[in-house]
Amino acid sequence: MISLRLAVPVSILLVTLTAPTIGQTSDDTRKEAAFPMQAPSQVSAARTTPADAKLTPEEVADLYMARKQYREASEEYKRLTDQNPRNAVYLNKLGIALHQQTALGLALKYYQRAVKVDPTYADAENNIGTIWYQRKRYGKAIRAYQKAIKMRDDMPVLYSNLGYAYFSDGKYEESIAAFRVALAKDPQFFERGASRNGSVLQDRSVLDRGRFYFLLAKSFAESGNLERCVLYLRKAKEEGYASIVDVKNDPAFAAVLKDPVVVEMLAPKPVESAQP
Repeated sequence: MISLRLAVPVSILLVTLTAPTIGQTSDDTRKEAAFPMQAPSQVSAARTTPADAKLTPEEVADLYMARKQYREASEEYKRLTDQNPRNAVYLNKLGIALHQQTALGLALKYYQRAVKVDPTYADAENNIGTIWYQRKRYGKAIRAYQKAIKMRDDMPVLYSNLGYAYFSDGKYEESIAAFRVALAKDPQFFERGASRNGSVLQDRSVLDRGRFYFLLAKSFAESGNLERCVLYLRKAKEEGYASIVDVKNDPAFAAVLKDPVVVEMLAPKPVESAQP
């Protein structure tokens, strides 16, 4: 589910779920207008209802989310928030269900309500940042992720999201620093991803994949994970990153310069002789 993009929309990682792709905001207004007025008769008759009658309403909604039945999930969460307007978790989950339907404006509204109810709720503040990231408002995204980190500084996903926002804003050194913190907190984070019971959105989309892989390789090098450093250097090379030779002069890569893969990667291409 982890995706990067060069010039086309890709997926967002929502822990174990799938969030909307970048560029799908055109239906925002229509969805925001339609959601509050939706009647039960408007719901598709083909939808499946969780069979276990012992499930709580929240578990039913969570099960709909796991099945990617986001419309049904949002209806269940909406009932829960109407009954429990001061429950930040329900508000955040409703926001995510709407986010999955690309109703970003309405999703943002519920994330903000969740933070207003619980000013220490880093999950919802993170999701606010993801809204701004999707809208390419990187400055706002950075500030939201920074606020989330002040609420909870033990979550690698927050530093990772901050790193992506810095990268997309062209602040590459800040991006490396954020990724380095994420890796320090969880060395396997980029392989495993986040796990917060479906409450945290993570956007891993970037435009310049070659540069991104190079910077991620540097983050791994600085954290001491040389195997992953080499892996991402190779990915950068495969993406055609023009400045791959910079590893020769960057002290961060000193420990991998003798690795056979890196040696081969940096070797000059043989000059083909002209045909007689």
